[in-house]
Amino acid sequence: MSNYSPKEIIEVANKAAFGKDSYSLKKILVLAFLAGAYISFGGLLAIIIGGGVPGLAQSNPGIQKFLFGAAFPLGLMLVALAGAELFTGNTAYFIPNVLGGRQSWKVPLKNWFWVYVGNFVGSLFIAYFITHLTEVVSHAPWSDTVQNIAHSKIGNPFYKTFFKGIGANWLVCLAMWLGMSAKSTGGKIIGIWFPVMAFVAMGFEHSVANMFFIPLAMFEGADISWMDFIVTNLIPATLGNIVGGSFFVGALYWFAYEKEQ
Repeated sequence: MSNYSPKEIIEVANKAAFGKDSYSLKKILVLAFLAGAYISFGGLLAIIIGGGVPGLAQSNPGIQKFLFGAAFPLGLMLVALAGAELFTGNTAYFIPNVLGGRQSWKVPLKNWFWVYVGNFVGSLFIAYFITHLTEVVSHAPWSDTVQNIAHSKIGNPFYKTFFKGIGANWLVCLAMWLGMSAKSTGGKIIGIWFPVMAFVAMGFEHSVANMFFIPLAMFEGADISWMDFIVTNLIPATLGNIVGGSFFVGALYWFAYEKEQ
């Protein structure tokens, strides 16, 4: 067969979770830095392509959102295929083992903390050194896109960002699930592309992507403080991402394909 069954995907995730628990702290931080950078590269590509068509955004905003979403999956493809540690994806990996009693809750909590830190550093590196200092998005129409994205993300109430965070990571973890289901590189790319494109086009909130988008706007002169970023967006998006990945993917698929069977 060219792909794993849903039940077999749980077994692949379980094996991956055990492997991640064996990593040294240095390895986790290096791989987490890379994942933050990769997601940021995807975000930057989305800005260049989707943010470079202001006329289309006015006349046909659905197509413009699709173009933005179509470019963004580059980041998760690099994470899955080249190998890196992404906080949002990891919220689902460990849950079947934890609920099945094979790993303690300390294992994912430790992993999530350090991976989150590494993702943040990697995202800031791309935002400041690779994007801001090189002035890749410092001119219209991309400068306007950067500012609009950031201000729209910090302009929502807590509950809205939280629920958008659930939607984002529900789809991101399904993308990882589909990627694990495929045995070929082409199958993995296709499996990852559709869910990630969808969550971005629908405007959901991905905490690691926001570690790039909002600080980039701040570096580019946006009137946004670090407190605004962290309190109004990063915290609710992160909490929503944890629920979306750990419950709606990790827990429910464990229940359906491992506990019940």
